[in-house]
Amino acid sequence: MGVDVAIPKHVLVHQSQYKRRRVSLDGADTSLSCQVLHDAEDYLPTLQCSDYYTKPCLSELAIREFTNPGYCSRVQDFVVGRVGYGYVKFIGETDIRFLDLDSIIKFNRCEIAVYEDDNSKPLEGQGLNKPAEVTLLLETKLLDNLTEDRLRKFVEKLKLKTESQGAQFISFDPLNCEWKFSVQHFSRFGLGEEEDEDIPMDDVSPAAQDPADINGSEVSDVEEETALVNGSLLSHSLPAHLGLDPVRMNDLRMLMFSTKEDEVEGLSSMVTHDNPPFAKDSSRSPLYHSSRKTVYTTNTPSIRKTPLALKEYNPGSFSVSSPGNILMSQQNKGLHLTTSKAEGFELDLTSETPVIASHTHNIVDAALFMGRSFRVGWGPNGVLVHSGMPVGSDDSHIVLSSVINLEKVALDKVTRDESNKVKEELTDLCFSSPLNLHKELSHETKKVELGTFDLKFQKLVCDRLTLPDICRRYIDIIEKQLEVPNLLPASRVLLMHQVLVWELIKVLFSTRKTGRQLKLVEDEEDDMIQDGRENYPDVDQEALPLIRRAEFSYWLQESVYHRVQEEVSSLEELGDLEHIFLLLSGRQLDAAVEFAASRGDVRLSCLLSQAGGSIENRADVSHQLDLWRKNGLDFSFIEEDRVRLLELLAGNIHEALHGVKIDWKRFLGLVMWYGLPPDTSLPDVFNTYQKLLNKGNAPTPVPVYIDEGPAEAARNWVFNDRFDLAYYLMLLHARQESDFGALKTMFSAFASTNDPLDYHMIWHHRAVLEAIGTFSSNDLHVLDMAFVSQLLCLGQCHWAIYVVLHMPHREDYPYLQTTVIREILFQYCEVWSNQESQWEFIDNLGIPSAWLHEALAIYYNYNADLAKALHHFLECANWQRAHSVFMTSVAHSLFLSAKHTDVWRLATGMEDHKSEIDDWELGAGIYISFYILRSSLQEDNTTMTELDTLNNKNEACAVFIGRLNKSLAVWGSKLSVDARVVYSKMGEEISSLLLSDSNEGSTFEVQLSCFDTAFRAPMPEDLRSYHLQDAISLYTSYLTEIVQ
Repeated sequence: MGVDVAIPKHVLVHQSQYKRRRVSLDGADTSLSCQVLHDAEDYLPTLQCSDYYTKPCLSELAIREFTNPGYCSRVQDFVVGRVGYGYVKFIGETDIRFLDLDSIIKFNRCEIAVYEDDNSKPLEGQGLNKPAEVTLLLETKLLDNLTEDRLRKFVEKLKLKTESQGAQFISFDPLNCEWKFSVQHFSRFGLGEEEDEDIPMDDVSPAAQDPADINGSEVSDVEEETALVNGSLLSHSLPAHLGLDPVRMNDLRMLMFSTKEDEVEGLSSMVTHDNPPFAKDSSRSPLYHSSRKTVYTTNTPSIRKTPLALKEYNPGSFSVSSPGNILMSQQNKGLHLTTSKAEGFELDLTSETPVIASHTHNIVDAALFMGRSFRVGWGPNGVLVHSGMPVGSDDSHIVLSSVINLEKVALDKVTRDESNKVKEELTDLCFSSPLNLHKELSHETKKVELGTFDLKFQKLVCDRLTLPDICRRYIDIIEKQLEVPNLLPASRVLLMHQVLVWELIKVLFSTRKTGRQLKLVEDEEDDMIQDGRENYPDVDQEALPLIRRAEFSYWLQESVYHRVQEEVSSLEELGDLEHIFLLLSGRQLDAAVEFAASRGDVRLSCLLSQAGGSIENRADVSHQLDLWRKNGLDFSFIEEDRVRLLELLAGNIHEALHGVKIDWKRFLGLVMWYGLPPDTSLPDVFNTYQKLLNKGNAPTPVPVYIDEGPAEAARNWVFNDRFDLAYYLMLLHARQESDFGALKTMFSAFASTNDPLDYHMIWHHRAVLEAIGTFSSNDLHVLDMAFVSQLLCLGQCHWAIYVVLHMPHREDYPYLQTTVIREILFQYCEVWSNQESQWEFIDNLGIPSAWLHEALAIYYNYNADLAKALHHFLECANWQRAHSVFMTSVAHSLFLSAKHTDVWRLATGMEDHKSEIDDWELGAGIYISFYILRSSLQEDNTTMTELDTLNNKNEACAVFIGRLNKSLAVWGSKLSVDARVVYSKMGEEISSLLLSDSNEGSTFEVQLSCFDTAFRAPMPEDLRSYHLQDAISLYTSYLTEIVQ
């Protein structure tokens, strides 16, 4: 269809686009009686928004439905529009009976949405989800200045946008700014926000901005009032201020909360019972209100509670008389909210929901029930606050959605037995014993200055000669754990694996003591007893790799021995050849040879005795197999298991394992024992296995809890580059370099245990391996902090700080350890402060005592033990905070208890640091001045005349009382009633001492000056009246003397 892109000089807006639904108040529509239209109005659609209109209008629809019953079920080319936004014409006959047009059709800026909620959308061709012609009004800026080429591009963009949404472009009229297109069905059509920003346009047309101005007096006052209510509700609501869609949020609110609470008392706060036709509740027909008004009088309406401003909300006063819902402000107070019926959430509990191959009993939890006001959250020390049942739970008990659960994450799972009870013995063996062993080893201390404090960072120091002894001591601790009764079977598997890991560390990274090294030790220790020495034979350096290979081979045999025995005993009908193959997979050569000989297979027994030997023997067996294949031997006459054994003896590992599933350790052993030459070094063996693994020709080195755990765990395991710790140790040995890229994965919890929060032993692995120089890294803080969290959960604060001090110091994060240690001291103050052993341990680590006292001060201040808080603030040299606590909480209680010595001690203790304290002279300095002044007034000074003494004392008292009044003004409301009483007592005592020194030898002026000073002091009114009487008496005596 052609489009005229000629640019007019003046863009005219067609008057039809401002056409709106008008309310006729003459007799044309109201002359019909209520009885006539009563039956017709039930079929009409509803439309309440004042700037929306229909063609035919609702009054005309009511008349036609009455005159032609069934008309509303076949309205021809029905039109719904919004003033200033556009309109939609539904092609052909449309059934509009009972439709809620307000919720179905939404006109927004350059956009139309019909049936926004897909759940309520009918099938295509039904309702309003049918072919239609849409006209949207675009109010473009700078349209006069557009060239013909730019306008053409603009039209092309509209075409592309229309076609991309599945609609058909009809035309764009630059005169009226009308964009027309046709659709076959509805969802949302128009320009999105991004496209809208590319086209300069006004938010709405002038008509939409002020529709009342266009219609003038023809619009009823009632309709304006309705528009005011809806407009205020949308534009001043909390969702609008938060940038959300108010209409959508209102729908959600109606869906999630009861509609009864939203009914305004009497439904008359903004809309009266005598609404005119087409008002808010009568928009169905001209006589809808008159026919329906009895509905509101038959039911007693609920009283809606007034929204409470957030500042006025008191969580302690939540009662029946509480003002009601909490809102950000009371802008919506008294506004009528349109309610809609909703069924709420319904869930069929008869069906289960699959979640990662598991099932759970899913019900509506509190997060849905209460909306966004409550969600799952974490608290301190691994406390999880949630509602409902955890996903994947097999508990048959259904948890109510309104129940809030507080659970603690099992960071101490490793210390629990099979009855899920924490055992103190396991706690000591898992944490305290290994850490004590770590502490007993040699350490290197490095003092680092961090601001005004010093920290002593520690690092474990050991060599490869002492590594076997260190590994043996760790193994002894683990073996004691294995002796603890009632351990979980899975825990025993993990403990056995820890033993094997320490053995592997000793095999791969230790250095043997040669005879020459022993001689050097003997020279240094001449007093060594000769009989007690351990003899180390001289070993050729070239043989050391072969010795290490032999030790690793023995370690591998021991680690797979139980797997071989389990498979042998589990197979009921195990053939002799299959039995022999299983024995060979664990390199149990002696048992395999004896078993073959006992079965009378002497030739096979001889071959087995040479298994894994020289390359020539393997080559002979391989050559024989090749000859058989070359000569066409029918292998079906030979047992399959015998051929498998021959392939293994020939070094053809993959042919021998065809159709056989084997774990990764035994596969590695088969490669090393039967595939590679016997003099192959361990690095070459490990690299060969890694190459096969990368090609997918070797079993994956899965962690031990998968490899030897339940079959279900193996099926659910997903390959994610997390392998067994033993495999990482082999790679670390094979590379022989400090820069090992897999350190973070190697020292993750999943490398050795299925508990992602258990780092109690892997931290020691890392410490020992780094100490002997196998690698160097300062980027394993996740490991350190995870172990710290685990220790803190068990209340081992001193060991947590010990671990923090072993974290590598980084120049780019110099205060990392300082921050962590102080956080531990603050958060767990109650734990370490109540255990003298922990306090002493922390102090011996070199932690500044000021940090400990600061944590205690904050703790006691929080618990309102202010006397102890003051003591610790003084100990940590926080003079300003100590002074504040002293003035507001401690000093007055001591003063009123007559503990003046304590007040003097505390005040003078801060005096040397008064330069660091704000308002010292008006604070604790007041008490010091009081005691000094009181002492001077009480002294009997005979070296001065009475007049000079009284003048000096009066001046001193005047200065003190002036400071006392100024102090009251400065501290103000911070002072309690008792503190003000103390100020009054100080003023009273100083005034009494001053006036008591006044005698007959003094002049009248000096005596009156003393009274004037006393009257300025803060004191009770009765005492002030008493002194006033004395002053009057003095003045009377003075007048009498003058008269005489």
